[in-house]
Amino acid sequence: MNESVKNICCIGAGYVGGPTMAVFADKCPHLNFNVVDINEQRVNAWNNNNLDKLPVYEKGLKDIIMRCRGRNLHFSTDVENNIAIADMIFISVNTPIKKYGVGAGHASDLKWVESSARQILKYAKGYTIVVEKSTLPVKTAEMIKIILNDGKSKDKEFAVLSNPEFLAEGTAINDLENPDRVLIGGEDDYAINLLVDIYTNWIEPNRILKTNLWSSELSKLTANAFLAQRISSINSISALCEKTGAKISEVALAIGTDSRIGNKFLSAGPGFGGSCFKKDILNLVYISRFYGLEEVARFWENVVGINNWQQTRISELIVRKLFGTISDKNIAVLGYAFKANTNDTRESPAIRICQDLINEGASLNIYDPKVNSDQIYNSLKENQKDFCLENKNINVNKNIEEACINVDAIILLTEWEEFRKINWKKIALLTRKPTWLFDTRNFSNYKDAKKYGIKVWALGTGEIL
Repeated sequence: MNESVKNICCIGAGYVGGPTMAVFADKCPHLNFNVVDINEQRVNAWNNNNLDKLPVYEKGLKDIIMRCRGRNLHFSTDVENNIAIADMIFISVNTPIKKYGVGAGHASDLKWVESSARQILKYAKGYTIVVEKSTLPVKTAEMIKIILNDGKSKDKEFAVLSNPEFLAEGTAINDLENPDRVLIGGEDDYAINLLVDIYTNWIEPNRILKTNLWSSELSKLTANAFLAQRISSINSISALCEKTGAKISEVALAIGTDSRIGNKFLSAGPGFGGSCFKKDILNLVYISRFYGLEEVARFWENVVGINNWQQTRISELIVRKLFGTISDKNIAVLGYAFKANTNDTRESPAIRICQDLINEGASLNIYDPKVNSDQIYNSLKENQKDFCLENKNINVNKNIEEACINVDAIILLTEWEEFRKINWKKIALLTRKPTWLFDTRNFSNYKDAKKYGIKVWALGTGEIL
């Protein structure tokens, strides 16, 4: 067995693998980190000399890449050789919801995890520690262990650990550098301690939790489900506030000061997005039904249902406010990423809301500070079968002012800081009257918009009279 870990390989150069290994490399200059991916375009983006064109936008990431890339952090498509020299291998590949077959719409598609395990079996040498980093259903480690142990030769030995990430996009670098906790699940104490040794280069030992494999896997799913449930809960109350005259910001403040509840994830909005929340809840639903826990399955299914309903009710409300039709009307969409400070659009509420508005006949001017036009077009095309890339009803704009020219309404969907203090005096001169502002984050300086003749609706408050 290895007395220490020197070479670490990460399979998957996506939103988790790239930033995670970058921080590891920054904190452990004595170790070598190789991030591999079969997507050559993605690897080339990580190796781009223009650090503003990295495939992932996270505050502080490009500074770390500048320090570590080429020193002890490397991005490559050479999967075989980097697995062969690795003492420890992280699996950080995509695990989307299955689109067809058994469990379609709920279960995770683990084909990339299985493929990674088979590559490790084929190319690894000696004693190798395999670490699950992707968010995975409970008992996935069992599959990895069976593949590795049933097919291994006498000169190979494997230990399988679960080390889920607890990153919030937009604050991922800080979450990696200053985590609430690090969770390591496994049965091989020797392997666990080697991974602990890596983390203790910058994290206090009392923040490193050790569990069995299954507790670790389920803890990740449960953490995301609980956070998503809080978002759906506060969003359900936002609708009630609009009917009763209460203000969601005041309700959230009142309940958030209760130490038993706390104030995190109590900002009402157009719904949760990102790669994990919906997928992980649907995994819980699938697992619960598999084990005959129908009541548990229905509970978590309703969390996703509320999220979908929130997006639908926003798009329907916009149509009602614009005299019951938005056909041939122009609407500015400010924000497309699922949250601020990231360029990730996966499961963004903006996708469904934009689709609804397109289906009603509206023309959209879309602006997001970090999401490019290809991401926007591709996400709409992927989620809408009849969408055409040449669709003249969609324009991607370079700034707020350009997006607002001759529009009938402005929808604020992402809480980017630049949307907090928009120059509404200037914007009011660009729009067609009457103009509506729909603030789905209750975030902007909408009182100024009102002052310059723009009609305002804010989520959780309703129309501002």
